[in-house]
Order: sequence, then C-alpha cells, then structure tokens
Amino acid sequence: MQALKSKLAASPLLARAVPFAIFLGLTSLQGPVGPEWSCWIYFFKCLVGGWLTWLTWGMVSEMRWEFSLRGLGIGVLVCILWVGLDPWYPKMGSKNEGWNPFAIFSHSVSLAWFFVAVRILGSTIIVPPIEEVFYRSFIYRYLTDKDFTNAPLAVIRAMPFWVTSVVFGFAHSQWLAGILCGALYQWLVCRTGRLGEAMVAHAVTNCLLGIYIVYKGAWQFW
Repeated sequence: MQALKSKLAASPLLARAVPFAIFLGLTSLQGPVGPEWSCWIYFFKCLVGGWLTWLTWGMVSEMRWEFSLRGLGIGVLVCILWVGLDPWYPKMGSKNEGWNPFAIFSHSVSLAWFFVAVRILGSTIIVPPIEEVFYRSFIYRYLTDKDFTNAPLAVIRAMPFWVTSVVFGFAHSQWLAGILCGALYQWLVCRTGRLGEAMVAHAVTNCLLGIYIVYKGAWQFW
C-alpha cells in the first residue's frame, strides 16, 4: 500500500487516473460472473473505491465537496432529464431488465435491501469523486493543456468540453442523457472553478435516481 501511495503522490496524472481505472476494471468483472456475484463485486468495488478516495484525498486538492443551491439544482435537473428522456432514444448494449436485488435475492429480503443500500450509497458517495476527478479534473484539462495541472478549471474550451461530455455519455447505456449530464456537470465546474459543486450535483442525481428506481421498480436504470 505504501508503494502505491508513493507512486500516486508523485504523479498528479496517476492520482486522478488510477482510482478510476481500478474502479472501471472491477466494474468490467460484474457482467461475466452472474447476478449474485455481480452484487458482491459491486460491494467490494465500493469498499475499494472508498479506500482509493481516502488514499488520494490529500493528493487531489480540488476533490472537495462544495455544497450550493446551484449544484443541488443541477443534480435534480439531470435526474429529471435521465428519467424523462429514457423512452425517446435507443440505448447502448443489449436490452435487459437491469440490476434488481429483489429478483436476484428472492430468498432473502434483508439481503436484497442490503444491496439496494449498497448501490445507492456507493453511487452517491463513492462514484462522484472518482468520476468527477477523472473526467473533469483530468481529461478535460489534459485536452486543454498536456501539462494539465497548469490548466484552470474555470475555463470553457469547446473541444475539450464536448469531447469530455461525449466520452462521459458513452460510458453509460443511456448515452444521450449521459452526454447532457456530462455537459451540465462540466459547465458547473467551468462556471465556478470548483470541482466540488459537480461532485455534489453528481451525488444528488445518483441518489435521487436510486430512490426513483426502487420506488418505481424502474430497474432498467441500474
């Protein structure tokens, strides 16, 4: 662990990219292993993601939660767009019923609720800092200036703005909503110069979406 910490601390690029890469690698394992193991891998992924966030917290100065009405509003707006646009465009990947713990763990309601809580908490607390640091602190600024640590967050440049938003969007099955989501989060960072407001917006979106999924049984969003 000390060797990894030293390498991350010595490289601003690695400090922002490695947590995302590890998180993405664990995500790729969820598909082939079957529904039950997929849930357990998600739980493990959240633990690892939380540890990586803690490990890099002092190395990435902009990775700080910043609460504002603007960030909360963007988070709510993105959730509305994500749900509202869903019937109107084709999705990426094969059509499936989504990730439904109550179907996967029909033998244990308590275990199903445990994984619902894991999914909502993981997507609310762990995912936003890892993804926002990678996409909007690293990718966006790297496309602006290869020496990205010298590129300010509060500058809008069209090519990096839309490339980052499109890449973020196509990382999701709901690609159109993802592109708009990425653009709104990116605008928030460029407008304020603070990554933390986008982290909060991202957390609000994911939390509200998780609640909506469970309340409505709209498992296709997971």
